[in-house]
This record gives sequence, C-alpha cells and structure tokens, in this order.
Amino acid sequence: MQYTVRKGDTLQKIANRFGVSVEAIRCCNAGVVGVRLIPGQILSIAGPLRYYEIQLGDTLDFIAQAFNLAPERIVAANNFSDRVELEPGEVMVLPPSQPDGIVRTDEEYTHRNLAHDLAALLDTYPSLGMEVIGYSVLGKPLYAIRLGTGAREVFYSGAWHANEWMTAAVLMKFVENVARAYARNEWLDGYDVRQLLAEFTIWVVPLVNPDGVELSVEGIDPCHPFYKEVLDINGGSCNFTGWTANVRGVDLNHQWPAGWEEEAKTSPNRPSPRHYGGHTPLSEPEAQAVYAFTKAHDFLGVLAYHSQGQVIYWGYQQMEPPESRAIAERLQVLSTYQPVRTANSYAGYKDWFIQEYRRPGYTVEIGVGVNPVPLDQFDAIYRQNQAVLLETPLLLARRWDEENRESD
Repeated sequence: MQYTVRKGDTLQKIANRFGVSVEAIRCCNAGVVGVRLIPGQILSIAGPLRYYEIQLGDTLDFIAQAFNLAPERIVAANNFSDRVELEPGEVMVLPPSQPDGIVRTDEEYTHRNLAHDLAALLDTYPSLGMEVIGYSVLGKPLYAIRLGTGAREVFYSGAWHANEWMTAAVLMKFVENVARAYARNEWLDGYDVRQLLAEFTIWVVPLVNPDGVELSVEGIDPCHPFYKEVLDINGGSCNFTGWTANVRGVDLNHQWPAGWEEEAKTSPNRPSPRHYGGHTPLSEPEAQAVYAFTKAHDFLGVLAYHSQGQVIYWGYQQMEPPESRAIAERLQVLSTYQPVRTANSYAGYKDWFIQEYRRPGYTVEIGVGVNPVPLDQFDAIYRQNQAVLLETPLLLARRWDEENRESD
C-alpha cells in the first residue's frame, strides 16, 4: 500500500503504525535513509498488514471497538481526515493492536505524544492532576503533572535538551505506572504507592523543551516560523539530531543565574545548536516558566533528567547540604549510576536550585552512547530509574527530618 507522510511522522512511528520494521520500509523505498521525512512524501508499505472491508452502517467508532483499536490510530494508518465518511465496500488498513498501557515508549517522544498520552491518562486516572505552567517560544503548553496530595513536594523534569527526548518518555511511563498502581491499590516495585502519594506530592514536567524536541525529531520545513533563523543557526543543515537548544538556539540548561557569567566565558556568544546560554539568564519562556513554578512551590529536592552517561551529579560549588552525598549514594544502589559531585559547568537548573535553596538537587544522566539514546535502551533505562523516582521523596524527607531533629 501507499502512505503519504504527515507532519510529525518519523520512520519509527510509521513502522509502529503498520506493525512493520523500519528496515522493511527502507527496503521498499530506495533513498529513505532515516534522517528526516518530508510531509507529502509517498512511501510504499509492505508487510503483514491487516485489512477490513467496510460494511453498510459501519462507523469509525464501531470498527475501532470491534478490533480493540483507538479510532485515531485507524485514521492515521489510512490517511483519513478526522471527519471521514466511510464508504461500504472500501478496504481499510487495520493497524496492529496497541501495546499494553497508554504511553508508547517504542518511538520518538514529542509534544504531540505527550499531549495525546496526557489526555488519555487524565481520562483514565482521576487521581492525576495537571496544570499548564507556561508556554514555549512557539506557544506549546508546558505541562506539569501532579501525582499525590501530600504536604511535602518534590519535582522531576525532563527533555531540557532537544535530542534527549527519551527522558520525557521515562517520566511519562513513571506517571502511568504510579497512577495505575494507585488506582488498583497495588504496590509498585516494593513501594506502597497509596502511602507515598498520601505523604508526598510529586510534580513532573516531562518536556521542558517541546519546540527543540520537535525540531530534533521532525526537522523543519519552509512553513516553520523560524525556518531561516534555525537553518542559519544550524549551518544550513537540515539534520537536527545533534540539536539540544530551544528553537531560538538557546540551551535551556545554561540559562540559570548560578555561575551564568562564568559559563558564558566558554560557551558560544550567539544562538547555537548547543551550549549558548542566552543574552541574559532566564531570557527564554521555557526557563522562565520552570523558574516561576519552582518559586511557587516548596520542593524538598529536584531531579532533572538528561542523557547520557549513567551518572548522577549531586553538587554545586559546595553549596549542597550534607545529606546530598548520602542520597546520591543510595540512588547509585537503586540505579547503578555513578554519583559525581559536580559537572565541569555552571548555569544548570540543578545548580541554581542548590544555590537558591541549599537543598538537594540532582542531574540524572540516563543511557549510554550518543544522543539521541537508541530506543532499544528504553526498557533497561526505565528499570534503572523507576525505584529512583519512587524512593527519592522518601530519601529527601528522611534527611530533612534528621536535620531538623539535630537542630532542635
């Protein structure tokens, strides 16, 4: 069959949609090398496809229910419009059954994935909360997800860098697993979820840099509002797999007023695919949103997720509290990641949090190799981090209570 590429498509997403491999699509389409697809491009799809002949009286919802498929997946697999009128006798493709759960972790994770999954999670699990804490340069909402209702708060964030989108998938799978365990009154990985969420509120901003992630995954076309500027920043190349900045070429993790001037001495002095800290600290709306959100809460500590290296950075300029090391060592036991006191850099979110509050803050680097981390590492990465995400609130509270008892 023939498939017309749409905005947001990648080879992996199309392969998942039809239940075939990326290699099979490449074999049927000479010249498709996987760097980027162009909307409007027509691909040949071959493989074990399922078909259905539309019957009189059929509706999209009826067919979706009959084959246990989401209606939007049928629409996507057949290049239908959202308001398609089904014609009896026409043959449609039935996509493969959806993997267990809501959050897909076998494809690139963008803001489009996040918005879809978050809507489904909120509908399925009423215990979840959500608020929009701000907007990206291009107006995409920055979502903060709330797990629990406890008085003590912690904060997890991910996808600060464009080609580190796997961190968003890790955090979203965590949200789903915790919400499911809470709804079923089950323990998760040896932790009592109901008790945890009664004592703590865990806030998660899975995707800090939605514009940059979209650019890294999908590339750019002439309709993009920053088309000329972005191409100039990227040296005329349409390959954005190495891009880490937001859409204005500012590194959101070099934006923070914690040694910003020192970091600027060794960083680019103009918009760049990576490492440019902006003309001033907190110049970008994404950083401003996280700053205001942090200021509005009383977090015991924070985890900022990045990739790669399997490292946990836990200090900043010796401003971190004494308990930070012990917590990092416990996180090493849970994850096997190596604790390192400080990275050879400044102006990161974790750096600012430690400087501002003198509380524990951690940068967690998932995966090994080159960014973007390959999808086949996801399962191992998630296993390494689920207990980290579950136990961190308990570790932060324990150290906080011990410190307060000693000061009394």
